[in-house]
Amino acid sequence: MADLNQIRDKVKAYFDISQFLLPQADAEASIREGVSFRGINILILIVAIFIASLGLNTNSTAVIIGAMLISPLMGPIIGIGLAVGIHDFELMKRSFRNLMMATLFSVATSCVYFMISPVTEGHSELLARTSPTIYDVFIGFFGGAAGILAIGSKMKGNVIPGVAIATALMPPLCTVGYGLATWQLNYFFGALYLFFINSVFIACATTLGVRLMNYAHKDFSNPQRARKVRNTVYTIAILTMIPAAYLTYTMYVQNTFRTNCSRFVDAECNFPATQVLNYKAEIGKDGHTLTVTLMGRVLPQDSLTVALADKMPLYHLAGTSLKIIQGDSYNPQIDLTQTTSSMLRDMYAVTQNTISRQQVTIDSLRNAYATTMRNDSVSASVAPELKIVFPQVADIAITRCISCDVSSGALDTMNVALVQYKHHMTRSEEEKFREYLESRLRTSPITIVPVTKREIK
Repeated sequence: MADLNQIRDKVKAYFDISQFLLPQADAEASIREGVSFRGINILILIVAIFIASLGLNTNSTAVIIGAMLISPLMGPIIGIGLAVGIHDFELMKRSFRNLMMATLFSVATSCVYFMISPVTEGHSELLARTSPTIYDVFIGFFGGAAGILAIGSKMKGNVIPGVAIATALMPPLCTVGYGLATWQLNYFFGALYLFFINSVFIACATTLGVRLMNYAHKDFSNPQRARKVRNTVYTIAILTMIPAAYLTYTMYVQNTFRTNCSRFVDAECNFPATQVLNYKAEIGKDGHTLTVTLMGRVLPQDSLTVALADKMPLYHLAGTSLKIIQGDSYNPQIDLTQTTSSMLRDMYAVTQNTISRQQVTIDSLRNAYATTMRNDSVSASVAPELKIVFPQVADIAITRCISCDVSSGALDTMNVALVQYKHHMTRSEEEKFREYLESRLRTSPITIVPVTKREIK
């Protein structure tokens, strides 16, 4: 038993912070000074907002971190936590007022910046501020805890700059201004909620830190009021945590589903002459959907879908709708910009150009073939008429050929009628015969060449 007490005393000594703490008056003075937002503090805040907005606009993490280090936003939030912890309601009202003013200045500044900025596209740094989760609750809480411990201790080190970076108060406010300037309410409300989470849990951590450091209370005259304020703060903290917990659960479900889909595609979609071009895992109102796009040799669609669907429960994908897209089930509405490889998109573009050129060649050959077939059958089409109009004609063959000028080498197209006569035609009869052929076949000129029976064959 004595050994256990010694161990407990030694562990307790490791966590004894009393000798490292500043006097309460000194720590309070530092916090109260940071609460004020007048003069130079407002100007520094506006400059920091511009820097953070530029960082978000250019998707520069380094610039955003610099703005966090400059920003004085932590002051009023720490002040609220201190005020709740020591029951200083005047400090609480002043801190709330200054935090509201700082928030309005920040949002207005970022809104003005993004209204005049030529770049309005949302980058990853902006998007990261619109979907808070329970992890942001923990970041705000532990960041606030580190902040109050650093402010109340003699050895601050690099804790305060680290807290400013970790809790990231500036980027959400800039994203709120961006959502307001571009009228994208999902950005506006998502980022505002993230800022609210950070502020509430930094303040809660500060309150608990003040209690841990045994700071003396300022107001003992009205314990019911103190209890009411404390309960209100805790209620706000719990209500703030609930949406974040729900969003975290949703994120967990989505990540688990995408991970299971990735495992399924990697393990089951391996075919000798066919490979996976890309796949998309979606969670919609109508259920879960996995769309797999294949390239290469086309596989039997129905049997492939049935075979893969039977294996989906092994990867916790029961009830997921499986869609397979191949060469024979190509959907022109597929957005190839969603493919993960630019090389695949280039290959697709080259293939499409090749197909277009080949289609032009095929159409040209079809036209030539149709012309040849028409020439081959034209003699038979006029034969019944010739029996009546020109009974002198025994056989006729009509064709189109290419002639070459021997002296110049120039090529020309000729329409030739090879004719065997039963009886000789006069010059005038032959002229009428040629005019008849040109009118009947809608081809001019036609050269008539008399031949024997053997020459025609």
